[in-house]
Amino acid sequence: MQIITTEPQTADHLSRRRIAGVSTATEQLKRMSGILVKATGIWLVIVLAAILNGIFREKVLVPTIGSSIALPLSGVALAMLVFVIALIFVPFIGASEPKAYVTIGLLWVVLTVSFEFIFGHFVAGMSWQEVMKVFNIKKGDLFIVVLFVTAISPWFAAKVRSLI
Repeated sequence: MQIITTEPQTADHLSRRRIAGVSTATEQLKRMSGILVKATGIWLVIVLAAILNGIFREKVLVPTIGSSIALPLSGVALAMLVFVIALIFVPFIGASEPKAYVTIGLLWVVLTVSFEFIFGHFVAGMSWQEVMKVFNIKKGDLFIVVLFVTAISPWFAAKVRSLI
């Protein structure tokens, strides 16, 4: 029969563990929470860029070149903006693991789709069917492409910047 005892961990013991590179679950949670807060802040910049892109599309592009060209052009522009924003801001995230950037990409997609549905329906007063039209690539809406670029941008930007 083996008796297992647990000794209280002293501050010195915990310091040695930290120095050795072993972090506690609490430290990891705090670090990931900080990363997700920063990532959400960057996503707010993306939302602002998307709103400005939409205003530019409706006020300038549609009257000038028509919606059949303006919509896909705006989608390509937004996808490029998302990547450029990611490229600029990923160094501030402070993550060194590829999975953190994959998680951030997924977070951005969830936030973007949630924003699209909530804003479209409850603020803009669109029906759910109208909100769903953003997924209609046949009519030139490239929102699905923007979501794909949004998902991969944090990871790809971190790779380009040699952060991972």
